[in-house]
Amino acid sequence: SRFIKREGRPSDESVLSGRIIDRSIRPLFDDRFRNDIQVVITVLAYDKESDPDVAGLIGVAAAVMASDIPFAGPIAGCVVAAKDGQFVLNPTADVLASSAMNVFVAGRNMEVVMLEADGREAPEDVTYQAIEYGLQQIEPVITLLSKIQSELGKAKLPAPMVEQTTEGINEAKAHYAETRATLFGQGNKRERHQRVDQALAGLKAKFTEDQAEAAANAVKEFDRLFAAEMVERIFAEGKRVDDRGLDDIRPITVGVGLVPRVHGSGVFQRGDTQVLSITTLSSPGNEQVLDTMRRDEKRRYFHHYNFPPFSVGEASPMRGPGRREIGHGALAEKALLAVLPSKEQFPYTIRVVSEVLSSNGSSSQGSACGSSLALMDAGVPIKAPVAGIAMGIAFKDAGKTDYRILTDLQDVEDYNRSMDFKVAGTSAGITAIQLDIKFDGLTLQMVKDVFAKAKAARVKLLEQMQQAIAEPRKELSPYAPRIETIQIQKDQIGELIGPGGKVINGIIEQTGVQIDIEETGLVFVTAVDATAMQKAMDLIRGITKRIEIGEVYTGMVVKIVADRNSGKEIGAIVQLTANQDGMIHISQVDNKRIDKVSDILKEGDSVKVKVIDIDFDKGRISLSRKALL
Repeated sequence: SRFIKREGRPSDESVLSGRIIDRSIRPLFDDRFRNDIQVVITVLAYDKESDPDVAGLIGVAAAVMASDIPFAGPIAGCVVAAKDGQFVLNPTADVLASSAMNVFVAGRNMEVVMLEADGREAPEDVTYQAIEYGLQQIEPVITLLSKIQSELGKAKLPAPMVEQTTEGINEAKAHYAETRATLFGQGNKRERHQRVDQALAGLKAKFTEDQAEAAANAVKEFDRLFAAEMVERIFAEGKRVDDRGLDDIRPITVGVGLVPRVHGSGVFQRGDTQVLSITTLSSPGNEQVLDTMRRDEKRRYFHHYNFPPFSVGEASPMRGPGRREIGHGALAEKALLAVLPSKEQFPYTIRVVSEVLSSNGSSSQGSACGSSLALMDAGVPIKAPVAGIAMGIAFKDAGKTDYRILTDLQDVEDYNRSMDFKVAGTSAGITAIQLDIKFDGLTLQMVKDVFAKAKAARVKLLEQMQQAIAEPRKELSPYAPRIETIQIQKDQIGELIGPGGKVINGIIEQTGVQIDIEETGLVFVTAVDATAMQKAMDLIRGITKRIEIGEVYTGMVVKIVADRNSGKEIGAIVQLTANQDGMIHISQVDNKRIDKVSDILKEGDSVKVKVIDIDFDKGRISLSRKALL
C-alpha cells in the first residue's frame, strides 16, 4: 500500500510457512515441559530460488538444539520434486511449477515427522520414493546439527518430575469398570459424548467439594483407561470406539445443487463431519493478485475454508480466519489444482468456499470432496473428481513394531501417540498430502501402508461421489456469467481502451458487461445478460475492425466541413464505427454538381457510403455517396 509501509498481520504465505515449521518441531518437545516456547523466524534475504522454509526449519532446529530446552532432535527438512523420472533436491520455482510431485519432508533417523505435498495425480510409489529420497538427503544436515549441539549447545534442562498421587485413582478404576460397557459401540459423536459425560458425572459425584484435586486425578485416570481400552479393542478385536473395523469408512452422504441461486454447490458428509462447498464463477479481472516475497502473480482459483464454532458445539467470537483455517483451506485448494481446466479452456476466475457445518475429524478432506462436487455442479470441466481421507495409527505398546493403520480418523482417535495423515487425490494418483504426528517419527513402512489403505478408501469415496454427479454439468447455471473472447491486434488495445479509458468505460456503461484485456490482445467479455453481451461484442468488433477500400457502411453525418479560408462547405464527416470516421468530399456527395453539402446532407442524417481511399500515413478515410447512387 502507498499509505501503509509497516508490516501488519502475517500474510497467508507466512502463516503456511510457520505451520510447516511448527508441525515439524512440535512433536519433539517433551510434553512434561510446561514453559511457553516461542520460535521467531525472520527471512533477512531471499534469492528467489532457494526455499526459505527449508532454511527456516534447519535454523530453528539448530537454535533449539543449542539451547537448554529439552528436545528430541535433531530434525531437518528438504523439498523433493519428481520430474521426468528423476528426483530434484530443493528445486527452483521453475522446476516446482512443472514437476509431477513436490513434497516437503521433515524427519530424523530415516523417519518422517512432517509431510506437506502437492502432486499432479502422482502415483503412490513415486511419492513414497520421493519421501525416502528426502530422508536420505537430510542425513548430512542431521549430523551437522548433532555436532552443533555437542560442541556449542547448553546442557538440557531436566524434564520436570510429575508428582504421582493415588488420590482418586481407585475410585476411577472402580467406576470405569462399572460403566465401560456403555462407553463403546455404535452411535454418533453426540451420543458418545453423552455416554462419556454421564459416566464422568457419576464419577465426580463420588467426591465432595473439598476433594477437588482427587476428583481431577480421577477424571484423568478415567480418560487414560478409556484411551487404553480404545487401543486394546483395536488390537484384540479389530474394532474401534464406534465398532467400525480398522478399514471401515463412516456412512457417506453426498448431494449437489442444494443451494438455489448460487453457481454450484455440493455437500459432503462422512459420519458427523459435514461440509457445504459453494462455487462462484467470475470474470478474469477478478483474479487475486499475489504480491509476496516469493510470488508476484495472479491466482484464478482460490478456496476458502470456514470452521465456525457451532460446528463443534461451541460458542466463541468469530474474528476472521485463524492459522488452522488458512492451512486447511490451502490444503483443500492444492488438492484440486491438478484437475482444474486451463485458462484457455475455461477463462473464469473460480472461488470455492467450504463451510464446515459439523465436525468430527478430517473436515479439510471433507472440503476437498465438497469442492469437487461444487465445481462439477457449477459446470467447471475438471479433469477428474478429487476425494480425500484422513488416516490414523495405533500402537500396541511403547515400541513401533506393532501398529495398526486406521482409515477415516475421527476426533477421539487423534490422541497421544497418534497421527493425522491426510491424503487427497483422484483414482489415478495423489494431489495433496499433509501429515501431523504426536510421536517422534513415522517409519517408511508405515508411510507405505498408509498410502495403500488411503488409496483403497479414496476409490470408495469417489464411487460414492460419482453416484451424486458422474461428470461436470454441460451447461453453466443460468445465474453464472458467460464469457466470450475476441482476439484483436496488439496495436488496437489502445484504441479499445481509449484516452483515459474513455472508450472501454463507455462500452461498460452502455451494456453493463465487464471487459478484461490481456497483453496478447485477447479480450474477455463477461456478462449475465445475453443481449448485453451481444451489444458489447458488436461495439468491440466495430471499434477494432480494420476498414478496407471497397467496403460499404451506413453511418451518421456528424459534421459538415467548411474551408478554413473561404468558409465554403467542402464535405461531410460520417461516423463509420465507434471510433472511426471518414469524409465525403463535396464532389462525392451526388452525381450532379452541388454548391453546398448541406443541400443534400445534414448533421444527424443516416447515409450509405463506400470507402474509396485510405491514407494510412495521415489516418484519413475517403468516402463516396455518389458511387452507390
